[in-house]
Amino acid sequence: MNRPLVMTSAQASARPAGTLTLGAASDRRIRTLSSDELLDGGRELVIRHQGGEYVLRLTRNDKLILTK
Repeated sequence: MNRPLVMTSAQASARPAGTLTLGAASDRRIRTLSSDELLDGGRELVIRHQGGEYVLRLTRNDKLILTK
């Protein structure tokens, strides 16, 4: 059975929002883009990944949905 991850507030706030540490060899920040920059005024964006296409859609309720 999987147990929920429990962490202290100090652990939860140890890294700035929007960053991820992938190990000692990689201390790079993850690139951040706004959805406005990605969609460039549109409501859909096709992302090609490993031979497949994924569609990122902006819904009427301003939610993002990624489908294959």
